[in-house]
Amino acid sequence: MLTSRERMLTTLEHKEPDRVPLDIGGGCSTSISIEGYEKLKHYLNMPGKGEKLSELFRIAKLDENVLQFLGSDCRPLVIGSRINWKPPPSEPGTLVDEFGITWKQIPYPSGFYWEVVQHPLGEATLDDVDNYPWPSTKDPGFTLGLAEAAKSLYEETDFAIVADSGYQNIWEPAYLMRGFSRMLTDLLVNPEIALSIMTKILEINISITGQFLDAVGPYIQVIRTSDDLATQENLMFPPDTYRKMLKPLHKKFFEFIKTKTRAKIFFHSCGNVAPLIGDLSEIGVDIINPVQVSALGDIAKLKSMFGERVVFWGGIDTQKVLPQGSAAEVEAEVRHRIGDLAPRGGFVLASVHNMQPDVPPQNIVAMANATRKFGNYPIQKP
Repeated sequence: MLTSRERMLTTLEHKEPDRVPLDIGGGCSTSISIEGYEKLKHYLNMPGKGEKLSELFRIAKLDENVLQFLGSDCRPLVIGSRINWKPPPSEPGTLVDEFGITWKQIPYPSGFYWEVVQHPLGEATLDDVDNYPWPSTKDPGFTLGLAEAAKSLYEETDFAIVADSGYQNIWEPAYLMRGFSRMLTDLLVNPEIALSIMTKILEINISITGQFLDAVGPYIQVIRTSDDLATQENLMFPPDTYRKMLKPLHKKFFEFIKTKTRAKIFFHSCGNVAPLIGDLSEIGVDIINPVQVSALGDIAKLKSMFGERVVFWGGIDTQKVLPQGSAAEVEAEVRHRIGDLAPRGGFVLASVHNMQPDVPPQNIVAMANATRKFGNYPIQKP
């Protein structure tokens, strides 16, 4: 029987390990919302610390006893928080982040989400972009104690380490600063402004991610990157627009990462990104996440087309099956996705994005149990 790290490394090399690796709680795309995690802990009668992987996106950091109960093969390693910067004063229920974006708490039945309500570059000219007070890339809080934590995880555990520098999106922060519709328009009619904003963000990402990888690079197996490029139906913009405007920036960032670590590059992009999987693989992406099965169509076909080039990480539906299905339906979903994606290796099973409070705890447990039940190699087709 392989260790979790050995299992992951074998999978990442597109070879068949002893069983399909499972990721629940391994990072900021594959964990559980804060309220959902509280329900799970109560269901399991496993109290914990209540730590967070992300305050803004309200994602829980799972306690070790829960991770071990579920059988997760991954452990997260995230960048530290700034010490020399604090959010400026704002109205109650709002937050201004380091990029100057204003977020507001929007309530829902089980808690709240943060939603963007003000875009600081919404009316900016090219000169305004150049003169904007962009976030500092130097802060001791980023890496305080991080090298020691990474070394300890690597030497004292056998889990796969999934690292996250926190500064890896280019398109998303650009449209959050500019406004979504305005940024889409800029790609076509004001490309100089669009490129200027995205280039500034890339420079910040390279500087901070470089510091992060200098501390943890030798110890990690996977590094998470992210940029949502698609909707449920299709890309947000034509493929040629991506290739002209964004692909060179992504390429530069991924090439930089590969100078700092041997870890595989995990790229999180929701929606129907199928038209760009080949492009992403070409510029250095090793892993595609979240494999949004409700948007991508024929998953088995994608595996046949790209299974030798990218690892598929995710695949368990969070729109209908996990929140609305029975435990038996969750088990059937797991078996189906394993049958489509696991043969010949190159598949890590996880939920399609973070599980929300409407996912019953018993369905989370059913997903974990079904992975062990149906994920043993050689894979048996349903």
